[in-house]
Amino acid sequence: MPEQTSFPQAGGMLEDGFSHKSVPASGFSLFLADQTRKVHFIRHAEGFHNAETKSTGNNYCLLRGEGQVAQEHPLYDSRLTPKGIEQSKALRKILSHRPSGGRSFTAFDLVVVSPLTRTCETALHVFGNPRKPGIPAFLAEGDAPYGTPEHAAGIKVPPPRFLVREECRERFGHYVCDGRRSIEEISQEFPDFDFSEVADNEDMHYADERESDEACCARAVAFLEWLNSRPEKCIAVVTHSSFLRHLFGQFGESLTQDKKDSLQRMAGNCELRSIVLCSHGNKDGKTLEPMRGRPQVAPSTIRVPSSSSLFEMGKE
Repeated sequence: MPEQTSFPQAGGMLEDGFSHKSVPASGFSLFLADQTRKVHFIRHAEGFHNAETKSTGNNYCLLRGEGQVAQEHPLYDSRLTPKGIEQSKALRKILSHRPSGGRSFTAFDLVVVSPLTRTCETALHVFGNPRKPGIPAFLAEGDAPYGTPEHAAGIKVPPPRFLVREECRERFGHYVCDGRRSIEEISQEFPDFDFSEVADNEDMHYADERESDEACCARAVAFLEWLNSRPEKCIAVVTHSSFLRHLFGQFGESLTQDKKDSLQRMAGNCELRSIVLCSHGNKDGKTLEPMRGRPQVAPSTIRVPSSSSLFEMGKE
């Protein structure tokens, strides 16, 4: 079930560097182009864990049983349902006819992906095969979307790089769907994704206790700082609903209520929400080291009933 949480507002943070603390009298703000980048946040498409919580009306199905290893739960690092795959393909079609950057379609310089399986699957179905790691854009020729004027003209468009970052993964802990497989295992399934900036092979963040709201909010802002350091101008981020709530919930105090509600509302499966990230300069030049594991805590004693239907679902 959706969590109801109030987040600290970036507009009230000391030297936050990302949000105006008042609306200019003119009603407008101007930024130099090199201080901005467009970021398209995408929540992953429907996963089996989404379908099961919708069916049961609660999150108990996402808890591991007493004595059960989390990785043995059928919803651990949950995959996309067939419906989720279709949602991803539908978004790909929308982007192929969504004008942007002087083109008749939306092209991306970089796709940043959470390391969980459902986000990797979503990215692959939405954007197609990525540019292989280490290959520069000018050596990676790709075709413009079929049916566009660019495709008819034979214009080549390099596929984006897929860069995996731990910082934009779901709020971790407690629910088995939010643990991830080892990078060694998941990289075999997604060989052209760039996992080089994930520090730990094993999931060092998953534990039975949930990541605190404060820690998730801080991680979200740190992720913005990292995005701000990127040279690319059009970036997609494939991530998760709770992470997005903790990110967007810190902004919007200077907006009208309807715009604030639009920014902060819960994202639907495979929903795209576009923003322009504007740097005020005081966060420029900062580097963000790859996120490393937190201390492990004692196993939980939470008990959940076994379910053969869940087991069958998890094998798909």
